[in-house]
Amino acid sequence: MGTYYGKELLKSPYFSSVEYILPVPMHYKKQRKRGYNQSEIFARGIAQSMSVPVDIKTLIKTTKTVSQTKKSKHARWENVKEVFELTKSDHLVNKHILLVDDVITTGATLESCILHLSKIPGIKISIASLACVCH
Repeated sequence: MGTYYGKELLKSPYFSSVEYILPVPMHYKKQRKRGYNQSEIFARGIAQSMSVPVDIKTLIKTTKTVSQTKKSKHARWENVKEVFELTKSDHLVNKHILLVDDVITTGATLESCILHLSKIPGIKISIASLACVCH
């Protein structure tokens, strides 16, 4: 799906300037238990089609959270508002990045990531997702 999605994004001039792709991170304990991060796999497919590097080191999840599946919009925001952190981010100054998540439900996770990423001077943030669950 990621490689197909990336080819579709390249058809838009808006996405032709993407310089880095950042998947929404999982906490390392959860990823170790699961064995993979579905957003990262999707992002790697997009990156392959777009010939853009994937950055899995700049945006990290520092706190393990409980599942969001049965939470309200407000509860989802409370669950993720302080769980992401930026590491070394100088390479993203004045860059266009594509933030990738597998599913958007309320947007709380992406909003939390964007709040941190938007602290980087001159950054331009676009998002991509496989699905949007609307209630």
